Amino acid sequence: QVQFVESGGGLVQPGGSLRLSCTTSGFTWDFYSIAWFRQAPGKEREGVSCFQFSDDSTYSRDSVKGRFTISRDKTRNTVYLQMTSRTPEDTTVYYCATDRSPCKLFDGGFDDWGQGTQVTLSS
Repeated sequence: QVQFVESGGGLVQPGGSLRLSCTTSGFTWDFYSIAWFRQAPGKEREGVSCFQFSDDSTYSRDSVKGRFTISRDKTRNTVYLQMTSRTPEDTTVYYCATDRSPCKLFDGGFDDWGQGTQVTLSS
């Protein structure tokens, strides 16, 4: 199984930037993709951005395209989510997840999940 250390969440001003990080350990060699999800109260968990190891492709949901960027540091077994131009709808808990299948922005089939990191919008 995969272990996660998620960090970078916090309190930021509207329109500000924030960088989330997810460091993994364990059986990372079985990964095909890694993704950031989020879940707001009363809503289903939704995929935000996904990184695909086979070709370094990235995918993001329409609402964050041009604002969020997912990237990977293979040496550090870390995936990042750079968040800019944030809005109140981006305020929620973000989760890191890994899968042995190609990228997707729904949580079905993802094998391992982190505990989440809270992103809060101030003022």
